[in-house]
Amino acid sequence: MAEIKDPDNTIIMELKDGNVVIELLPDVAPQHSERMKELARSGAYDNVAFHRVIDGFMAQTGDVQHGDMEDGFNLRMAGTGGSDLPNVPAEFSKLPHDRGTLGAARSANPDSANSQFFVNFKDNHFLNGQYTVYGRVIEGMEHVDAINRGEPPAEPDRMISVKVAADV
Repeated sequence: MAEIKDPDNTIIMELKDGNVVIELLPDVAPQHSERMKELARSGAYDNVAFHRVIDGFMAQTGDVQHGDMEDGFNLRMAGTGGSDLPNVPAEFSKLPHDRGTLGAARSANPDSANSQFFVNFKDNHFLNGQYTVYGRVIEGMEHVDAINRGEPPAEPDRMISVKVAADV
């Protein structure tokens, strides 16, 4: 397993093929990092589908309102919802959208991020300065690479569980 330097700011995401370890970046995007931990600790991300997975681009998930594949799942609506918490304002930085980074998904309004996020399959520098980067995969990127593709995928994969490493 990857060396976890800060368990309180590390996420362990269980996917069908294995665990993905994500280092959050609270020094860069404190509000986004805190939101991910809050939703993980409440269990809101468990069983949530990857509803938009574009080959050579990114895998998007985190719609806790419509994406829970065990409770009220609606593939047509997945990607349109969020949590019942307030939106998180943009926390843009100089960090590039490199392969394995987490970006906050949002609408056209930069301050509309809520629960959805994406993992970049490759360097997507055209997103720099437009979407908040708040984490990076430090282990298990091969499991992200194996997520079923589609917009939406015919057979969506899911986050089986999402936990804060300090709580495991």
